[in-house]
Amino acid sequence: MTRITPGVMMMGNPDLVRMPIEDRDNAYLITHALAKDTLSQLRDIETEQVAFRKGLVKLGRICGYEIIDGAMETEYAHVQTPLTETTGEQVSGLDNIVIVNVLRAATPFVEGLLKAFPRAKQGVISAGRDEAAGMNQDGMFPITIDYVKLPEITANDTVVVADPMLATGSTMCAVLDHVNDAAESKPKNLFVLSAVSAPEGLLHVGSEFPSADLLTVAIDDYLDDEGYIVPGLGDAGDRAFRTV
Repeated sequence: MTRITPGVMMMGNPDLVRMPIEDRDNAYLITHALAKDTLSQLRDIETEQVAFRKGLVKLGRICGYEIIDGAMETEYAHVQTPLTETTGEQVSGLDNIVIVNVLRAATPFVEGLLKAFPRAKQGVISAGRDEAAGMNQDGMFPITIDYVKLPEITANDTVVVADPMLATGSTMCAVLDHVNDAAESKPKNLFVLSAVSAPEGLLHVGSEFPSADLLTVAIDDYLDDEGYIVPGLGDAGDRAFRTV
């Protein structure tokens, strides 16, 4: 199990101290070497559609394993090997995972998460910002929600809301409103998972939903005048589905 760099302070969920992450005040930064390597390939303009999509799947799987390692408990279990009986460990709570796919860019990202959580309940929210309207004076976009289908969410569940890009935070806040409305009670854990985030988006989501733990592989420099993350990786949905 990878250890945290000495001296790093953690916020929010105390179980996250076991994750190879750094506390950046407003988010947890996943620092797994393979996550950073995969993200570098995704950023590359020369990475074509198939490789880009596979990269998002791979990154989702890595992030899923890091969530398991950092936020889920293990318990001892008796195991009968071909030779004798022994004691092993198993992860508890894998039947209480809810993954919310923010269409469409998150689809390959979620595909990777499902490799780590094959028994997860799944929800889908189709949400997008109104690019034509542009950002308002607060740096936010109007959001359109076209479709919502969420499973039952209980106090025993760990909820992972996945979207590879967290820019202004406008879309994620709209999505989290629907997730909270659908929940019967506050879930055990609520994670907002992204590949790349802008500082502005992290601040916005963190202030609106302080109970959510924000996980990201990279915190980029800034948003441009059109609300795109810089340096970013372009439009993740267009690159994954070749709709440019």
